Amino acid sequence: MRKAGRVAAVVELSYYPVKGCAGSRASEAVLTPAGLLHDRSFMVTDEAGVFRSQRRDPRLAVVRPEIGASGDRLRLHAPGSESVEVAVDRTGRRRDVDLFGAPYKGIDQGDDAALWLSDVLGAPSRLVRVPPEHDRVTDGSTPGTSGYADSCAVHILSLSTLDRLNERIAAAGGAPLAADRFRPNIVIGGWAEPHVEDRVRHLRIGGGELGYAKPAIRCAVTMVDQETGAKAGPEPLRTLAGYRRAAGGGVAFGAKFAVLRAGTLSVGDEVDVVRHRTAPGSSVASA
Repeated sequence: MRKAGRVAAVVELSYYPVKGCAGSRASEAVLTPAGLLHDRSFMVTDEAGVFRSQRRDPRLAVVRPEIGASGDRLRLHAPGSESVEVAVDRTGRRRDVDLFGAPYKGIDQGDDAALWLSDVLGAPSRLVRVPPEHDRVTDGSTPGTSGYADSCAVHILSLSTLDRLNERIAAAGGAPLAADRFRPNIVIGGWAEPHVEDRVRHLRIGGGELGYAKPAIRCAVTMVDQETGAKAGPEPLRTLAGYRRAAGGGVAFGAKFAVLRAGTLSVGDEVDVVRHRTAPGSSVASA
């Protein structure tokens, strides 16, 4: 999978404490069965409990959560607003929440967080946390679990995959996009070819191991500028539609993985491909 003299390694680690909000970079992160520690452990909902997403609420991108390693306190920041800090409630009243039509439970984090988010987003909102008894099973080739992520625990994107996209965007006269448009957990450098993450089936990184689940099907969130919270389409979906159509519909970019073994990951860790796809063919038409 590698050219001689090139070593694949982790170049970025990011986790997203509040689903849909800004991510936090880390030089080291604990990999739990549900993904990187604190990743998507909180979620913003409307008053009916339906999750909010950058698809409808792009200003979520400018909400910057800050959480300590213990996870006991959460601070939220946004441009033009004073920050708010809440003591994380892990034992309080459960309320029904809806994630893509699937019913789950969430622990409401109180009125201070709700009022702050409602003001920043301009719509009535609540903040909930994954309860300890959360028992979600994710789909794909390798089943697993996750918090409030769209699907699987870990999203991987390689620099070579991003470079190939940006080459095509540039050829059409567009500006290159940063990796944060795709909100990956792990960015891998050193793979000479693009889309290697589509073909690997078992990865060993640092003290953890990951099993391939499925391609990452992209949505309108990729057209939101993650710095400003403004919609900035039509890229990358316009270009991806020309060469990354998935057999089941939509376009694919990056891949989703389940956790096979928990451990600690660090930027700079070598990426060891234990096993890759042996069967011919792909669920993605890549040109």
